[in-house]
Amino acid sequence: MDETPERAVVAKVTRRLIPFMFVLYVISYLDRINVGFAALQMNQELGFDSAVYGLGAGIFFLGYFLFEVPSNLILERVGARFWIARIMITWGIIAAAMMWVTHPLTFYLLRFLLGVAEAGFFPGMILYLTYWIPAAERARAVALFMTGTAIAGVIGGPLSGALLSMHGFAGLSGWQWLFLLEGVPAVILGIAVVFYLTDRPEHAQWLTPEERTWLNARLSQEREEAQRQERYTLKHALTAGRVWVLGVLYFGMVIGIYGFTLWLPQMVKGLSGLNDLGVGVVSAVPYLIAAIGMVLIGQHSDRTGERRWHVAGSLFVAAGGLALSAFLETPVVALILLSLGALGMWGALGPFWTLPTAFLSGTAAAGGIALINSVGNLGGFVGPSVVGFLENATGSFKSGLLALALALLVAGLLALAVGRKAAPAPASAPGG
Repeated sequence: MDETPERAVVAKVTRRLIPFMFVLYVISYLDRINVGFAALQMNQELGFDSAVYGLGAGIFFLGYFLFEVPSNLILERVGARFWIARIMITWGIIAAAMMWVTHPLTFYLLRFLLGVAEAGFFPGMILYLTYWIPAAERARAVALFMTGTAIAGVIGGPLSGALLSMHGFAGLSGWQWLFLLEGVPAVILGIAVVFYLTDRPEHAQWLTPEERTWLNARLSQEREEAQRQERYTLKHALTAGRVWVLGVLYFGMVIGIYGFTLWLPQMVKGLSGLNDLGVGVVSAVPYLIAAIGMVLIGQHSDRTGERRWHVAGSLFVAAGGLALSAFLETPVVALILLSLGALGMWGALGPFWTLPTAFLSGTAAAGGIALINSVGNLGGFVGPSVVGFLENATGSFKSGLLALALALLVAGLLALAVGRKAAPAPASAPGG
């Protein structure tokens, strides 16, 4: 096959997988962050202060952390279709059950169980892409898939605001309708996964025999090359310093992302004084900017083959945006700066996730990616909890935003250090 047909195969795989995976990730992220919108009503109705909400929002990530690596290893063993389906169905049920929260303890318990149920979904998706997408095209594919996190905010803001407006219908509060109606799609799509996803290229009847042969050969060649350069076993991947440094780097990124995401509706409410629907609509703006930035930065990173500065530079922009927004509280200016912060945080994600897959493959990749993601996602516990604690203590989000900016600045500096070693060299177009 010459260069044009090779690109056609990758494009065909991308068209088949990425839109569906994108939808799954939108639902995943929406079920994870919709508590931020529910809090606009739930906190007052149930008497939760900022500290209770921040802890409950973040405790999701403790369950996620504990079960992340085992879940991804099971996926590698049993295949993506059935394990991703299992994850989605269980998290959908628990997400809908959030409507029955009545007390801080039930809030903490259900958020923890939601994290347990969803553990393995994201690293499983990243691992799954390594089965299908060659390394040179992977940052763009990851960025396209991960725009689901930003689009979840674009869709979720107005949708959640509208669902909150159902307050009192059939005797339920608006926040209860939000949890119920945003949890059900995960169950439905979990069933669809079994019929739509294909575990490996060799099983793909939607590719021609020639396309399957070329794709298998290309991906096998990359795995062999990665193993020749550094022979990582699962044990090595779980103990390698480079893997742990990437985990700490991601930890800083996630502190910023979830400290921002889970408090954004209340920040917007405080700045604007809008009603719940208005808050939902305005909250969508930073995510829309982030989605555009993710795709453009991922494409540029693939085109140049450079990863380190794409990660670090994006994080420095994010840190600057959040830090300035703490001091410039004029609503329009603050929204622009928060959008700049979102652009930087989300823009770093695509290039970042090419770093571990540059030197890990097979079971080592399954364990290593899950370890990086699980360590990193502890930041999802720290970020919202710190912002909640500081807001409770000071009555302002200023200190919380500065704490998030500091975490992103440190993560950017780590990217400059580890990225030089971990980033792959620019890849040329493959031969036939």
